[in-house]
Amino acid sequence: MIHMTHVAPVRRHPIASLVIAALAVAATLVPSARAQQAPPAAAPAPAAPAAAPVAPVYVAMTTNKGVIYLELNPTKAPISVENFVAYAKEGFYTGTVFHRVIKTFMIQGGGFTADIKQKSGRPPISNEWKNGLSNMRGTIAMARTPEADSATSQFFINTVDNKMLDQPRDGAAYAVFGKVIKGMEVVDAIAATPTGVSAGMGDVPKTSIVIEKVEVLTSKPDVSEPAKPSAPASAGEPAPAKGTTAP
Repeated sequence: MIHMTHVAPVRRHPIASLVIAALAVAATLVPSARAQQAPPAAAPAPAAPAAAPVAPVYVAMTTNKGVIYLELNPTKAPISVENFVAYAKEGFYTGTVFHRVIKTFMIQGGGFTADIKQKSGRPPISNEWKNGLSNMRGTIAMARTPEADSATSQFFINTVDNKMLDQPRDGAAYAVFGKVIKGMEVVDAIAATPTGVSAGMGDVPKTSIVIEKVEVLTSKPDVSEPAKPSAPASAGEPAPAKGTTAP
């Protein structure tokens, strides 16, 4: 017969029990203590500072209807401004015309001569339509073909708010790069010019609206007085200027 041996229970001292309990509690706290002592996570890298604003570029566009003063925005449209200024400084715009005029829309120029012959310009530039500038009345923007990045020398000045031109079509919208600060009276006078069909194009002014020169100014022009449009040569319907094709 196998005998079962009776083992009496071990009696612990009350103090020993307290020590064991304290050690058990301490063991459960170790992870938390270590977690609290862990080095803090690295702070996120500061955001790159925004590009410093670039001083506006001021331009005087002299036409046979008067002078239009522009303030170009190289901070938001550096490519378009550099492109326009390059054309202006090389005299490309001299003798070109506003070849497309729609009174309640815009006036477009900078690419055709008075006899509606297209000039060859520089390579196309990237379209900066996402720069936050809107096609509002008085703003100047780059004209282009259905290709998004196809703008060269041609530009247009909005005669009304044209927010629909801020919406992408053919992959992009129309990039604004400045605004008229003096001479909207001249813009409106150009917009009011009678138009017709010439060289297969519609909305061509019956009297050439010639850009005589485009000058990059060294300082902001005095805008306290409006730039008055030039007086018409004669009353009534003007005759086509020399060199234009009759509509």
